[in-house]
Amino acid sequence: MGYVAVKGGTKAIEASIERLTYDRLQESEVIEVKTIMATMRALVDQVMSESSLYSPFLAALAIKQAEGSMEEAVFIMRAHRSTLPRLHYSNIVESESMLVERRISASFKDIPGGQILGSTTDYTHRLLDFSLASETKLENDQWMKNYVDKLEQAVSPQDEVLFFPKVVDYLRQEGLFGGHELDDTPPTDITKENLSFPASRSARLQTLTRGQTGAVTALGYASLRGYGQVHPTVGEVRVGMLPIYVGHPNEPEQTEEDSYYIGEIKVSEVESFVPVSVKNEQNEAELDFEIGYGVCYGQNETKAIAMSILDQCLEHPEASFPTHDEEFVLLHIDSVEATGFISHLKLPHYVTFQSKLDSVREVKRKGESDEE
Repeated sequence: MGYVAVKGGTKAIEASIERLTYDRLQESEVIEVKTIMATMRALVDQVMSESSLYSPFLAALAIKQAEGSMEEAVFIMRAHRSTLPRLHYSNIVESESMLVERRISASFKDIPGGQILGSTTDYTHRLLDFSLASETKLENDQWMKNYVDKLEQAVSPQDEVLFFPKVVDYLRQEGLFGGHELDDTPPTDITKENLSFPASRSARLQTLTRGQTGAVTALGYASLRGYGQVHPTVGEVRVGMLPIYVGHPNEPEQTEEDSYYIGEIKVSEVESFVPVSVKNEQNEAELDFEIGYGVCYGQNETKAIAMSILDQCLEHPEASFPTHDEEFVLLHIDSVEATGFISHLKLPHYVTFQSKLDSVREVKRKGESDEE
């Protein structure tokens, strides 16, 4: 969980906490948790992903308590998560069952099912919208009414819900990609076991998906710039809702039809195509492709893409780049660990620092004596 400051005078600590509350309340404004959930979706998604706890309400509450500090909100959520019992493990989720809201490919213009732009800021002008400073609920309600009316006219009641195939499956049908290698090894649960090296791929993926968004993005970017050997083409980005099922805890033998539907979660999933050089049967170098994978809670496509880059980097530890060193990558992207270790420098270090000062003073005294 990282370092926590636990020592100090009781009265001073209580006064500091009161001052913190005063700073939060002094402007006499109250922001509702439901308002954070409705208007700060990207921030809520990031907190859920980095804390490994899917609960928009709790994430919004942590954001309010932390006054918008990502690191503090994630710390609060992880601390709360550690108090919760592990009741069930869900069934394996196949992302083909995703109810897609957004789906694009940078590799192909025409993909089975078509490209769906969905909701994204990718196509917006990055200009300040000053009208937001004076928007009213009445105006927003009217805009929503007009939009819903337009949507109802465009969508036919007979339209079926479609599940879109994976782009990589289209390539497998052409024989351009190999099939899946079945791995029946139970996944590592890094929330229950300490991360050790060399790490399994399941442990690496878990650590990456709950890594700090900025850190994962920065290391993925470093690999693209030349501090790594991975420069992929995004095969598919998809954002949508995944249904979650759990099996009956007292029925050892059961089929998928016996599972219980417990809800759905919103995720961003990325499959990147990475060109690699391989040896054919004639021991000649030829071009092939491997897949880097990224997935995280909510809509956070940049992190998922960066994760897919680092996933492929860590599959090739023989490369002499820091982005291919799993210990370097996995131990430095964790928000709570990194923030805690940096923050611990604020704690008292009187004894060690005084010891260093004494050593410096002794050296200087000896130097002055030798000069005399």
